[in-house]
Amino acid sequence: MTAREAALKALGEFRRNKKRPLKSLYEQKAKSSISPIDAALAEQIINGVLQNMAYCDYILSCFSTFSIQKIEPRVLDILRISIYQILFLSKIPYSAAVNEGVTLATKSANKKAAGFVNAVLRRIADSAADGSVPSLEIEDICERLSVKYSHPLWLVQKFCEAFGHDGTEALLTSNNDDSSPITAQVNTLLTNTEELIASLAADGITASMHETFDDCVDFRCPGGIERLAAFKKGLFYVQDASSHCAVLAASPCKGDYVIDGCAAPGGKSFAAAVLMRNTGRIEARDISAAKLNAVSEGARRLGIGIIEVLVCDAVGADSNANVAAGGGVAADGVVIATASADGSVAAVQTDSARTGGTVLANASAALADVVLADVPCSGFGVIRKKPEIRYKTREEIAGLPEIQKKILHNLSSYVKPGGTLIYSTCTLLNEENEEVVESFLRERKDFALAGFSLPGFGDVPDGMAKLLPHVHHTDGFFICKMQRKA
Repeated sequence: MTAREAALKALGEFRRNKKRPLKSLYEQKAKSSISPIDAALAEQIINGVLQNMAYCDYILSCFSTFSIQKIEPRVLDILRISIYQILFLSKIPYSAAVNEGVTLATKSANKKAAGFVNAVLRRIADSAADGSVPSLEIEDICERLSVKYSHPLWLVQKFCEAFGHDGTEALLTSNNDDSSPITAQVNTLLTNTEELIASLAADGITASMHETFDDCVDFRCPGGIERLAAFKKGLFYVQDASSHCAVLAASPCKGDYVIDGCAAPGGKSFAAAVLMRNTGRIEARDISAAKLNAVSEGARRLGIGIIEVLVCDAVGADSNANVAAGGGVAADGVVIATASADGSVAAVQTDSARTGGTVLANASAALADVVLADVPCSGFGVIRKKPEIRYKTREEIAGLPEIQKKILHNLSSYVKPGGTLIYSTCTLLNEENEEVVESFLRERKDFALAGFSLPGFGDVPDGMAKLLPHVHHTDGFFICKMQRKA
């Protein structure tokens, strides 16, 4: 399988089934004989097409005798792949991009489609060669930004309302910059930053201290981090600085009892354990037992012994009223479990008559010092890492705020008087951030916003911070700190 064939298949599965393109590519790598070089090119093409789809379509519309809507979807994918190479990949000769596109069309469609692809791509390649690629003749600023940076118009309009036209263009530019490195947190339970950088260097990886956080490093790692000795030894875990900031805002201390309400993949639980110096108790909760298995395995790799994993629905399947009254957490619909010695999820069946069929292990009636509510969201703050996220529709995300409110109300019941509640998302939309918090505080008069400070961000006296990729060089992220009144 060639790079372009792999890219075509992945983009087709995304178009038809919304399957994450890179997941599709990784599955292809496991099943076929695609070379590492071709796999890397396929990944670049996939991300590049997703980042520039609307712009490629605009250029196509200037040279095609057919409207975009009348081009067969698979042929359109082939054209996008080829146009992206012509316009953005300077190391690939125009002739190679054209010829490979025609070959793909011949294999995947028919001779007539191949002839159409050949004619269109040759006109575009000639235009690129003589510097006459059409400019964007779009008067409306939001529409022009939408096409130039290939973000849906409705999303660009949302960003313009929040950040202005200049701020939005800077944000969209950052979203399309795929040069951001891996950001990893140093496991200071086992090592320090200098030792980690040296260990990575021994594996041929050049790492540098993060510009803001001393216990954080940036690096690039072709071939995956799992092969690195430092990873196997548990010297670091991957977590963006923005997500780490949510735990810094919470400030858990040695001996605290912490609940991470939507824990998978585990980064916040790991960060809290490191800050607590592996002393205290952390309940990592999630609805997926499979994901919690990975959290348990991660904790074991990092040498963390205070994390328990609990399978339950953060929306509110367990009995909040019972918890708030100090009556325990036994109720229908929740499975509470701890990690077994081999890292898998283990659970103990209790008396079903007493618990209503609930599976429990190490249940506690105590309320937590810190509760983290990092809720499911639209993800529009991590477009730079997952370019396909931009194509979520308004209809797909319309119900998220109500789910987020339910999770926040549910998890708030576990906060002890005087304790801390963190609400966070990796999106930049107000309706999933400030509006959810404001709605919650109107109903819960026993909670109030609490100020905090963050490295590189400064003081946050009103208790709400929004990290922006183009400003803070992190993922887009929202953090709100609240305190339950004593």
